[in-house]
Amino acid sequence: MARLTAEKPFIHPDCELHDATFGRFVEIGKGTRIVNSHFGDYSYCDRMADIANAEIGKFANIAATVRIGATDHPMENASLHHFLYRSSDYWDDAGVDDAFFAHRQSRRATIGHDTWIGHNAMIKPDVAVGHGAIVASGAIVTKDVPPYMIVAGIPAVPLRERFSSNVADRLLALAWWDWDHARLRAALEDFRAFPAEAFLEKYGG
Repeated sequence: MARLTAEKPFIHPDCELHDATFGRFVEIGKGTRIVNSHFGDYSYCDRMADIANAEIGKFANIAATVRIGATDHPMENASLHHFLYRSSDYWDDAGVDDAFFAHRQSRRATIGHDTWIGHNAMIKPDVAVGHGAIVASGAIVTKDVPPYMIVAGIPAVPLRERFSSNVADRLLALAWWDWDHARLRAALEDFRAFPAEAFLEKYGG
């Protein structure tokens, strides 16, 4: 019997999930924290990922200890500290700063379909990683990443395109990530055997 199902995500032990939603065939690695985020169909993360205020596309491959939507502190204020916005932790007569938390939650990171986020990478808020892109291990992504681009470094910069612009455009047009489960199974051997160009020739992209 298949380990992953369309009915519910496969959640490993010791995860913290708050306002998290999941598509079909999703897997969440041990010790992961997910807050105010959505995982699209077939996406997964490995152990100890920390994901907040994010929209994860379909077929995303997220390695261990990745952080997406890493939250910021109020740098413009006289202090950066929690006591400004988690004030009820420190005083009985002070509430939390609801406006600060609402602003933080609105700054969403977006991870495209069929992406690969390498081990220990960080994606900052308000950043979009395009479909098919790869973020190298340890990279810190502070700017949008175009589709099918490979980025690395601190801050992350483009290394090279995965495919020519023609092939990338054809893959985007094919949008195989929207195929149903049965069609993916029927094409499985071709996904395994064919390079992208040959796959496109067979499937009309």
